[in-house]
Amino acid sequence: MMKLNTVLGFVLAISGVLAALPLQAGESRTHIGAYGELHYNNLPSPKVNGDETIDFHRFVVFLGHDFSDSIHFFSEVEIEHSFVAAEDAAGEVEVEQAYIQFQLNDQLSLVAGQFLIPVGLLNETHEPPSFYGVERNPVEKRIIPVTWWEAGLMLSGQLQEWGVSYDLAYHSGLDAGSNIRSGRQKVSKAEAENKAVTARIKYSGIAGLELAASLQYQEDSDQLKGGAGSAVLFETHARLQKNRFGFSGLYAVWDLEGAVGSEYLETQSGYYLEGSYRLSEQFGFFIRHNQLNYRRNAGLELDEQQQNFGVNYWPHEDVVVKADFQLQNDNAGDKDGFNLGLGYQF
Repeated sequence: MMKLNTVLGFVLAISGVLAALPLQAGESRTHIGAYGELHYNNLPSPKVNGDETIDFHRFVVFLGHDFSDSIHFFSEVEIEHSFVAAEDAAGEVEVEQAYIQFQLNDQLSLVAGQFLIPVGLLNETHEPPSFYGVERNPVEKRIIPVTWWEAGLMLSGQLQEWGVSYDLAYHSGLDAGSNIRSGRQKVSKAEAENKAVTARIKYSGIAGLELAASLQYQEDSDQLKGGAGSAVLFETHARLQKNRFGFSGLYAVWDLEGAVGSEYLETQSGYYLEGSYRLSEQFGFFIRHNQLNYRRNAGLELDEQQQNFGVNYWPHEDVVVKADFQLQNDNAGDKDGFNLGLGYQF
């Protein structure tokens, strides 16, 4: 309860500060925003007595400030699963981003601090109204893995005449061994004996089209403990929105040298293909196929597959109501069922 009270006090303090800020040229130099999502899941789960769960999965507050026309601050604080207490392992309070952006010129900027890694479709843009389906797709969740942030420096540039942008980041690394998702240290007294480099290039020179590829290298994936070697991530994706039709596809693969443990593979990969149709500004339908290969059971590699299909309803462009069905094969746990969701951003 102490942690929750602290977070609520923090949010109230932000509101009080913002109310007292002076306006300059009719606008505040300090900005606040938020997003959140409520989920209802009707899926088999060994963690609950029955199949039905309701979870306010995320409550997120953005706070930013413009020190000048070229120096900006951005931060993001999140409460996961609605409640945090010492005896409750489900809830978390997290600072996902806290960085200073220096705008060096019209086409080049430098970020210093804690930021989201430039990889995939969801890691940097994951507000509920921006994607289909109640839950984030399992490929980006398990393989990349979203939401993933580190601390360091990132140089970002644009070649506007070519429709190309690029990012180059030097930052804290994983302490993973072979379990990538649990290897995120979340910049919480993170071991930093071995850091990582991430590079991305993206093309968006044609309206409605995005093509991108990211590469990350870390010399030792368990911070020089001696149980693992290098870790290399390659990710590429395409997204196309043409009139009412949408398509996205993503592939990601890790090459983990000397991965330890019997459960996870040295080569962990996944891809998904998603098609969508926007019936109107308010209704959209989608279908998605996900396939993952990242772990084994009883010595056999698991070929995990999941299909999702459903509908998004936007009563406002920043408010979304979602419903989808989920089908999984035996290797993925055979969790067939449906999900309902409510999300917002501002």
